[in-house]
Amino acid sequence: MFTRKNLSSLSIIVMLMSLSSAAISAPATTPSSSSRPVDAVNVFIGTGGDGHTFPGATRPFGMVQLSPDTQVRHFKQSYPWAAGYRYEDDSILGFSHTHFSGTGHSDLGDVLVMPYSGETKWEPGYPERAFSGYRSRFSHQEERAEPGYYAVKLLDHEVDVELTASDRVGLHRYQFSKGASAKILVDLRQSIYDYKNKNLWSSMRVRSSQLVTGMRVTRGWAAGRQLYFAMQFSRPFLNRDIQNREDAVEYRGFAGPGTGGKEKMQVEGKGIVAAFDFGVPSDHTVMVKVAISAVSEDGAIANLSEMPDWDFAAERRKASAAWNDALAVVDISAKPEMRTLAYTALYHSMMGPSLFMDVDGRYRGGDNQVHQAHGFRFHSTFSLWDTYRALHPLLTLLQPAQRNADFVQSLVASQQHSPDGILPVWQFHGLETWCMIGYHAVPVIADAYMKGITGFDAEAALNAMINSAEYGAYGGLKHYMKLGYVPIDLEPEAASKTVEYAFDDWTIARMAEKMGKLDIAQKFYARAQTYRNVFDTQTGFIRARKSTCEFRVPFDPAISNFGSDYTEGSAWQYSWYMPHDNAGLSHLLGGDTAAAAKIDQVFDAKVDEKVYAHMEDISGLIGHYAHGNEPSHHVAYLYNYFGAPWKTQQRLQQIVSSQYHAKPDGLSGNDDLGQMSAWLMFTSLGFYPVAPGSNEYIIGRPFLDQAVLTLPNGKRFTIRAKNLSADHPYVASVSLNGKPLERSFLRHEEIMAGGELVFTMQAQPNKQWGSAKSARPYTQTAY
Repeated sequence: MFTRKNLSSLSIIVMLMSLSSAAISAPATTPSSSSRPVDAVNVFIGTGGDGHTFPGATRPFGMVQLSPDTQVRHFKQSYPWAAGYRYEDDSILGFSHTHFSGTGHSDLGDVLVMPYSGETKWEPGYPERAFSGYRSRFSHQEERAEPGYYAVKLLDHEVDVELTASDRVGLHRYQFSKGASAKILVDLRQSIYDYKNKNLWSSMRVRSSQLVTGMRVTRGWAAGRQLYFAMQFSRPFLNRDIQNREDAVEYRGFAGPGTGGKEKMQVEGKGIVAAFDFGVPSDHTVMVKVAISAVSEDGAIANLSEMPDWDFAAERRKASAAWNDALAVVDISAKPEMRTLAYTALYHSMMGPSLFMDVDGRYRGGDNQVHQAHGFRFHSTFSLWDTYRALHPLLTLLQPAQRNADFVQSLVASQQHSPDGILPVWQFHGLETWCMIGYHAVPVIADAYMKGITGFDAEAALNAMINSAEYGAYGGLKHYMKLGYVPIDLEPEAASKTVEYAFDDWTIARMAEKMGKLDIAQKFYARAQTYRNVFDTQTGFIRARKSTCEFRVPFDPAISNFGSDYTEGSAWQYSWYMPHDNAGLSHLLGGDTAAAAKIDQVFDAKVDEKVYAHMEDISGLIGHYAHGNEPSHHVAYLYNYFGAPWKTQQRLQQIVSSQYHAKPDGLSGNDDLGQMSAWLMFTSLGFYPVAPGSNEYIIGRPFLDQAVLTLPNGKRFTIRAKNLSADHPYVASVSLNGKPLERSFLRHEEIMAGGELVFTMQAQPNKQWGSAKSARPYTQTAY
């Protein structure tokens, strides 16, 4: 969501270092030729343009994301810095411990730490003015990153910085110049998507000369978010100064023990910043561990136990091994750039949902109260409008069943904690943001259940799904349930809401039917057909109706605006959203030939850039097709439903070659917690889940010479592409386990059984393969 077009191209500068090396001064190059999956990843892909990814250290699905922040601005100016870091910048503000990967709105940037020498400067200063504050210039020539590790030289401070992380702990290693004083500044004021009064309260407490704890409460994307931390130093500090630098405090209360920040054991307020002086270390090194918690400072202290020692090299090796193990579930053979793109996409697909509970199982829920997890690991950061489409289906194939069960249990637990009694819409750190539309936790749960994933209470899950679908106060649902559509005169973005609700309802029906609850299934199958109520057969577009039934006029299918008929899109992008019933769409458009021709119009249209320029989310344009935003992601695969898979193959070549590149601005839009990357991962394998919950994957064309999936059940599924090359973009034939496959889809159980899928590629399209109606994928109504 929230994307814009790419900025100018930038050269790749990242070189992955060997784990034994601590040097960070050699010139950077492309990823190494090592066969290890972790060495193929370029973590800088997406850090430029509007990919909004970060280059810092984290673990797969980790709670800590320790990464540099280059700018913090007022939230109205913060879109380019949604991940804190932007590759185009040349100075670093500091290193904070929480970040989103690829979002188009943002928050976080908690517990900013900056090492320095010399005079203490309490304010960050200005990027364009060196030495104006505590920020420092840096050069990409002295910056390195790989999964689980980041390093940079701070030029103004002459400090070499290295970062790594465990699940809950970030580890910093700072190497100061010979004879230089070692100092560290900690700023609790700074926040991504900032504004003047975002910090509602904060505090810092000295526990010993090597341990400091603290917290802050912010009113940002998730209001009232509480974040606690414990900060441990590898050596005692000699002096410290903790200040509350609030302006115009009307009431300060009475003074306690100590005279100022150099003596007080605890300082509270809305503007906490601290400086710690370690003198001149004999080895020029200070290390810092920072553990975070949503529960309490004591919880953060307990989380430090996850990293008991001070062996930076060992922790770096552990982080690298964790990533290599995670990535090795897919053994990829491909040309170097494509291999890097695929493994980087897989890497970005494992950023979230992220772990968000303490080592003792406690976490904070949507009611902002502390809860205890029993038998599962609580996860948060659910960007569900984006990730239900491909990210979660990908994780059902590549992650252990227990992790997917953890996701489902986390969603159901969140529904039980919710003051509204519904599943998360867009949740992070356990709290609801109400961002985007739909009740898309529903297809995540249904898809997992349909695929046979257990380890959660299906009855409780189905009840949570139904409660979300029948909560009239949310998003015009009371009108939807009464009228069969969401009326635009009573609810904004009504056309989009109607069709997205219809798909979510279909997934409820699928799960209910499998559970034997046929009355519930029948009810929600009927609701799944409500997309027809907003389809205008005269224009051939999804349109918004008023409560009096007529379509809203005037109508222009290219018009898009926030709060208009559509969510981050236009009629050209949203009129294809009935993924559960594409046969129905074909009939509404006048048959297969007309439907395929209309998709051609989407891609082939000559669109003036100004048409969508005001919408930062509509990017990656190919005609009206907008790959930089999720509503378009399934569209190229729809030709399969209309008997023309060869056109899907053609469009996929067009999309991949124009929308993904192995460089910092190599993503055409926000990665959206891995959805953009999951699309590429699926597409590069040769298939895509158009309708999660159907247990089918629509066959496109592969972009990898070979990929071997190690499945959660221990079996292996191999995909091979014969004669794959730029001038052989079309599928001549497909075989599954040595037998010809004439249909244009795969079943989930066929993949999970293990085996081999072989594509034979050729220069010209095979227009007969997959064209028969009997070869086409599932739809709710008949072809």
